[in-house]
Amino acid sequence: MRIARFSKIVATFYRFGLDEFLAGRARVGFIHRLCQLTPLPRDLSAPLPQRVRLALEALGPIFVKFGQVLSTRRDLLPEAYADALAHLQDNVQAFDGAISHQVIARNLGRPVAELYAEFDDVPVASASVAQVHRARLHGRDGQPGRAVAVKVLRPGILPVIEQDLALMRLLARLVERFLPDGKRLKPQEVVAEFDRHLHDELDLMHEAGNASQLRRNFTGSDMLLVPEVFYDYSAREVLTLEWMDGIPVGQIERLREAGVDLKKLSRFGVEIFFTQVFRHGFFHADMHPGNIFVAADGRYIALDFGIVGSLTESDKHYLAVNFLAFFNRDYHRVATAHIESGWVPKDTRAEELEAAVRTVCEPIFDKPLSQISFGLVLLRLFETSRRFNVEIQPQLVLLQKTLLNIEGLGRQLDPDLDLWDTAKPFLTKWMNEQIGWRGLLRTLKHEAPEWATTLPAIPRKLNEALSGKSTELVVQGYIQLMREQKTQNFLLKLIALLLGALLLRDLL
Repeated sequence: MRIARFSKIVATFYRFGLDEFLAGRARVGFIHRLCQLTPLPRDLSAPLPQRVRLALEALGPIFVKFGQVLSTRRDLLPEAYADALAHLQDNVQAFDGAISHQVIARNLGRPVAELYAEFDDVPVASASVAQVHRARLHGRDGQPGRAVAVKVLRPGILPVIEQDLALMRLLARLVERFLPDGKRLKPQEVVAEFDRHLHDELDLMHEAGNASQLRRNFTGSDMLLVPEVFYDYSAREVLTLEWMDGIPVGQIERLREAGVDLKKLSRFGVEIFFTQVFRHGFFHADMHPGNIFVAADGRYIALDFGIVGSLTESDKHYLAVNFLAFFNRDYHRVATAHIESGWVPKDTRAEELEAAVRTVCEPIFDKPLSQISFGLVLLRLFETSRRFNVEIQPQLVLLQKTLLNIEGLGRQLDPDLDLWDTAKPFLTKWMNEQIGWRGLLRTLKHEAPEWATTLPAIPRKLNEALSGKSTELVVQGYIQLMREQKTQNFLLKLIALLLGALLLRDLL
């Protein structure tokens, strides 16, 4: 099977002219020359980035999803390729509803008819990993049950994924070994990252946990709705969520007809993003238009929680400092922030990094603030960082992808959106809360429960230290103390004798 699959990959490689990547390469250039001599027909009229996208689509859903993940690595890919891969569509043929019944029964231990009062066998959406059915839970006390969305993992998907991943790892090793840019592109790391994301998506309980966390973070929000998870109807291969009615955010005309305030909605998108990143440190990292709806009351609806990102306090501080410094044109602060964070070697000269950042970013500020792209600023930061051997953190790559999605969506809703004008007050307030006495009080409040547990235990820990492994040290310390005591006693005796002699002399 692997030989057959590898043969299809080679044929697709030839069909879409991807051998052009090998042209002029010292060790592999002959493959390009052989492909040129092969008489089999192929159409090479489209630009190479577009042909890469078409090739991935031809290879099937797993390669499509790989291309989607790869499109987020703008720190590694040229812009033309990242843009082409970002347009990959994951339209996969649905599997039979009867198979969904089998998967649900196997995972939840009961037939579908017992679990759900209604279950539509025709899925409302189908993707490479799973498909979604509309259903209704059984009601109580004569009341109708809740409408739900039931996500069912595609059966037999794991062996297919493992087979394709094995071939991707092989291709990654070949790219890293034979192409001049192979090591810089880190193909094996990219495949490993894709492997991790894909296996997370294969466990729907992982997605359930993400959804619950995001819902808890936005409880009572007037900007974002997150569906409830029904854990009694969920398992590794089945996820049951509250059904959410809304208009896809990309359907602008329908939103206008529904009376939705698009300018307000665009501002909400920016605020939601920065709230997730800087307040919660936990963000939905797959916020493309297909995963976002708009409710009748004008709030966003988030769907599909398979990919999320998380940030540490140091990540958040780094981002806030850089955003504020960039838009204040304080390039020296950008440089020092990189060095302080340890993301560039400590011996990096701040002046050199400052000059590089200025060269890349200053042209951006020739435009009005409303035309400045936050995503582009972050992308330029990654490009500059690459020159100084910065290891780009995976969570920040996810963040950049999400920021580009949010920014594009915001400007689609409101072309006049000034992203900086919306975001700067939020960032400034957040920084004020982190720095100074407010930040100190917040830290003390956060650490107080830990101190309440730790402080009473200090005497016991000291006793354990004194009676445990440190016994020899204590004994040595005691001996030294006795020596010092003897020295002190000798000095006291000597002083006493001198005083006595002086008194006797006075008396005589």
